[in-house]
Amino acid sequence: MKHNHSDSSKESKNCWWYSFFDTWGPISLTILLYIGIRHFIAEARYIPSGSMLPGLKVNDRLIVEKLSLRQRSPLRGEIVVFNSPYSFDKKLIADRTKQLPSKFQCSLITFPLISWIPTLSDRACDAYIKRIVAVGGDRLLINGKGEIVLNGRSINEPYVMNFCPSKSKFNLCPPMTSTVPKGHVFVLGDNRANSWDSRFWPGGGFLPHNEIIGKASWRFWPINRLGKLNY
Repeated sequence: MKHNHSDSSKESKNCWWYSFFDTWGPISLTILLYIGIRHFIAEARYIPSGSMLPGLKVNDRLIVEKLSLRQRSPLRGEIVVFNSPYSFDKKLIADRTKQLPSKFQCSLITFPLISWIPTLSDRACDAYIKRIVAVGGDRLLINGKGEIVLNGRSINEPYVMNFCPSKSKFNLCPPMTSTVPKGHVFVLGDNRANSWDSRFWPGGGFLPHNEIIGKASWRFWPINRLGKLNY
């Protein structure tokens, strides 16, 4: 029987393809699935600072879900993760010495493993976590301790344990009054004395709805504090 060289060549190519797909197919599918879930449904985030103490501690791991805020506006009291003010605050952007990274560049920079390379980091690609204290149309007054008066009524915030000291050499909590524009929210850290939040952003302090990544819903680490976040 004659050996057909073209058949042998096809078999060889097919063999190589199957071998390649067996190895890289599952990996590629896993990465695509991870990107899809992360972009549309939910993602894991960790707490890098003490701005949300005492409720959220440094290195807590959270699930940030994205579906609910695609269907409705954010609500007062919700804890949200959002894009860095360095990516949308006009005054902070004006102070940049290099071009603002695109969303695609940020997605690469913040991808696991790549995000560990310090030379690639950019503050515009960071994410922040804070609590919504006012929504569009709200009249807001914040006193020197960081306490809130919303639409003429004092707000009880049992999750805030660390207000600014009333007598301090440094103006840690500048008193302010503001009206939140439509399509925006005003966010504060629960640790009022140590949080870089809407009070301090130079461009006005309002967080646009479209800069919100999602709502922090579950803590999955550490195990002894696993559970749904209370609002």
